[in-house]
Amino acid sequence: MRKLVALAALTATTLTLAACGSANDASTEASADTVEMPADSALAPVTEVPIADPSATATDAPEALPEPAATAAADAAADVAAKAAAAAEEPAE
Repeated sequence: MRKLVALAALTATTLTLAACGSANDASTEASADTVEMPADSALAPVTEVPIADPSATATDAPEALPEPAATAAADAAADVAAKAAAAAEEPAE
């Protein structure tokens, strides 16, 4: 019975607060005139002509590292992976 009284009081409070709200129509605030105006100014036509950058390069694959550098990088990556695996095996404090 107590739960029913608490539920009724909560419902009454909720309805009272809902009645205090305003009756403005939300669709007037989001009309096309106010929403699309900033978007139209951002889409102004571009008058500048694009210029090619001669220093820019587009290659499909990066240059390969020399053999000693590649081996050293692979060894360093293996060391880091081993340390990470060892740290994951340790019990948490």
